Amino acid sequence: MSISLRFYNTLTREKTAFTPIDPQNVRMYVCGPTVYDYAHIGNARPAIVFDVLFRLLRHVYGEANVTYARNITDVDDKINARALRDHPGLPLNEAIRLVTEKTETQYHEDVALLGNLKPTVEPRATDTIAEMIEIIEKLIGNGHAYVAKGEVLFDTKSMADYGQLSKRPLDEQQAGARVAVDAHKKNPGDFVLWKLSSHNEPGWESPWGRGRPGWHIECSAMSRRYLGEVFDIHGGGLDLIFPHHENEIAQSRCAHGTDVMANVWMHNGFVQVEGRKMSKSEGNFITIYDLLHTEKFGGRQWPGEVLRLAMLMTHYREPIDFSVKRLEEAERLLAKWPTAEASGAAPCDAVVNALADDLNTVAAVQALHALAQEAHGDPDALAAFAASAAFLGVLPEKTEVDEALASAVDALVALRLEMLKAKNFAEADRIRNELSDKGIQLKDGKDAATGERVTTWEVKR
Repeated sequence: MSISLRFYNTLTREKTAFTPIDPQNVRMYVCGPTVYDYAHIGNARPAIVFDVLFRLLRHVYGEANVTYARNITDVDDKINARALRDHPGLPLNEAIRLVTEKTETQYHEDVALLGNLKPTVEPRATDTIAEMIEIIEKLIGNGHAYVAKGEVLFDTKSMADYGQLSKRPLDEQQAGARVAVDAHKKNPGDFVLWKLSSHNEPGWESPWGRGRPGWHIECSAMSRRYLGEVFDIHGGGLDLIFPHHENEIAQSRCAHGTDVMANVWMHNGFVQVEGRKMSKSEGNFITIYDLLHTEKFGGRQWPGEVLRLAMLMTHYREPIDFSVKRLEEAERLLAKWPTAEASGAAPCDAVVNALADDLNTVAAVQALHALAQEAHGDPDALAAFAASAAFLGVLPEKTEVDEALASAVDALVALRLEMLKAKNFAEADRIRNELSDKGIQLKDGKDAATGERVTTWEVKR
């Protein structure tokens, strides 16, 4: 079956057919986390959305022909502040390393539990400093950047069509959240490419002195290094359109003399919590870790596949009101689906075609649910359902468990059932908690014939 992909392009404000630059080398870049704090559910959305797109591109063009780069921003003033707060007695560079390593590790654990594949490459900003300096030198050399008071700034008025992505006139532009409006700028909208570092700030040697990069130049350098000067798709959250993505485009195009940086720009919608904007001051700041491992939201822990499905039940360009009700709805839907193991069958056409139409995950989930209803008693439909669910990342293949572990778990499950019969609920709960701590999830039910309690178990992802 020939699959035609159509995506909404923020740059053109149109949904058009997707044609890769090279079908043997399809390239996508997505802005990843700034690793100063645990990732929140707003960060979870682009991780899930563009994982689905990655899966779709691999399905259409072949796994070996798709490169997905998602960066790690590990140099940033927020990281410096967190390092000073959490490790005041340590040298700053050592404190920064502790913060970024811990936070990056947790991010990887979190997104894996949400069913995401690993990107093809995951560059770190601090590994790409030389490329940033090279691009900045080009921008100065061709008149698109200037040095003022120790900073290197991009001259926004040097680019005739600056602002195409956000569609905001230059005279309405502001400098952006991470760039102060200072008197040494030629124009209020000019933004920092390089800034000097004090003795107690991280820094690298450059032609302009010891300093560190501005926010936007990092992604221009990392995307060029791994994907080239022009690539197929650039993704991220709606909040990044301006200033971040607008300024990425400006830097990259002016440095390389290209008409575009990426052919297609895709942005996911905002996430709010229980009808309100998420913020720490509102008391509704929820991390992925909170949802998976604590009882902070709804008084319980939530499985990763429930969180993922809850996100996929809304089109990626629409806003999401993340709520306990939404999670419960996703959990009820999952409970109606058969337990199955993917066995190499192809995902069904209805699911693939839905995703091919601008990642319509709502239609894909509906098609998957229809297939689940057919799967009861139909081995072929069950195989197609399992393949399609695994393709969406909501029903992964069953984890293999060695016999010794299985025997030990079975023995503890049997002992717990005896404790329940003896009304020793404290001991029964202790066994459940012990197994949960080891990654084993119990599911209680009743035998259809006898009505007696039965317990099954599975390895949590």
